[in-house]
Amino acid sequence: MAGLTTFRGKAAGMDRVNVDTDQIIPKQFLKRIEKTGFGQYLFYDWRFKQDGSPNPDFELNRPENEGVSILIANENFGCGSSREHAPWALLDYGFKVIIAPSFADIFHQNCLKNGMLPVVLKEQEIKYLLDKTKNQSHELTVSIESKTVTDADGFSASFEIHPYWQNMLMNGWDEIELTLQMEDSIKKYEESVQ
Repeated sequence: MAGLTTFRGKAAGMDRVNVDTDQIIPKQFLKRIEKTGFGQYLFYDWRFKQDGSPNPDFELNRPENEGVSILIANENFGCGSSREHAPWALLDYGFKVIIAPSFADIFHQNCLKNGMLPVVLKEQEIKYLLDKTKNQSHELTVSIESKTVTDADGFSASFEIHPYWQNMLMNGWDEIELTLQMEDSIKKYEESVQ
């Protein structure tokens, strides 16, 4: 994974509470064995009509939301079953950061483990961002290093992130890469027990 210290991108708002993992990536699309290719099915039942054509009323299908990489969501985002496919679908679609007032615990962890930043902000800060992304594009800058979300209009909010995950995201490491950094020590230990 590429390291992420500061990220600047276009944000889209999704003012819905309790968005569950089955809405993020419906169960019929979980047959793939790779981590890629899920983006085309993201929010499938909301993005598309019964005939397969795009639903113009869905937030991400609006012209101003083309090329978004930051999602502003509402309470309890990622609830439901603990499928890791949900962050895979969001990442594959192009999202790098999800901002919400709260996340389901397992979804929050799955995001971090897959190199996507879930940011918890206060409700009034989320309201501001949802208002800013309503019917228009809005650019945000998210700094993992300084733990802030800012925009060009003077908005600034701080968030918390555990130092372990902050370090992992800034360096672009997953847990396997972290383990491989101790390869020499592991090798020495294996040789000592043979």
